[in-house]
Amino acid sequence: RLMTRSLDIALIQTRTPASAAESWAHVEPLVREAAAQGAKFILTPEGTNVLEQRRDRRAAAITDSESDPVVTGLRGLARELGVWILIGSAIVHSGVEGDARAANRALLVDDQGRIVTTYDKLHVFDVDLPDGETWRESSTVRPGDTAVVAQTPWGGLGLTICYDIRFPHLYRALARAGAAMIAVPAAFTVPTGEAHWETLLRARAIETGGFILAPAQGGTHEDGRRTWGRSTVVGPWGEIIARRDDDTPGVLLATLDLDAVDRARAAVPQLRHDREFAGPA
Repeated sequence: RLMTRSLDIALIQTRTPASAAESWAHVEPLVREAAAQGAKFILTPEGTNVLEQRRDRRAAAITDSESDPVVTGLRGLARELGVWILIGSAIVHSGVEGDARAANRALLVDDQGRIVTTYDKLHVFDVDLPDGETWRESSTVRPGDTAVVAQTPWGGLGLTICYDIRFPHLYRALARAGAAMIAVPAAFTVPTGEAHWETLLRARAIETGGFILAPAQGGTHEDGRRTWGRSTVVGPWGEIIARRDDDTPGVLLATLDLDAVDRARAAVPQLRHDREFAGPA
């Protein structure tokens, strides 16, 4: 009888402060706790290094990814603990000359502390919500233009961030390109989180036949925003494997049966059944 291929993971749920130094002090013990409980792959949320909408404070807080204290700290921690870490995103200088906007950038770090790959959030969140909240992410964040599937010791990892969850064609493209797991680090607002978060995560898992790993920000932040929390791991059949039922900082552990991806995709081979079609007009 063949042994099941499994992976112990942890999602870190944070309430990231408005400065990098405070953010590092916030996230470091949570990552250490996750590793101490056996996680080999640890994922943090969107905006792990700083969560701040007030423009002057935000501008003062961000730097480039090579010198950001949270990014460099987590790279050192990955090496020390012998774990892989997905920094769900760091808000850093984009590096694009002539564009003052930041990048909302995921960074995958291996167990030697090396950055394996990066992904800049493709879809930025510009919206006027029914409760009166207004978000204009495009005013401060330069969107990326490239989808990414990273290679890990456990298979392909598709990288997405927060608002990307609403664009199912991206997830299909990642799955078809070899992603068995897709990360959705997020800082969902409370109204949209309450209404849509779990449904969207489960839908993307069902559509791709892959694992959806969604570490989230939660609670009321220094700039006044409120995020939904409820970090969640969804299996390839759309089942909830693990979930936090609150918005408080903490660690969510899960064990992934990696063979479940093959079983789901064999049972419903939808990724092989695309057809060209005409229209609509």
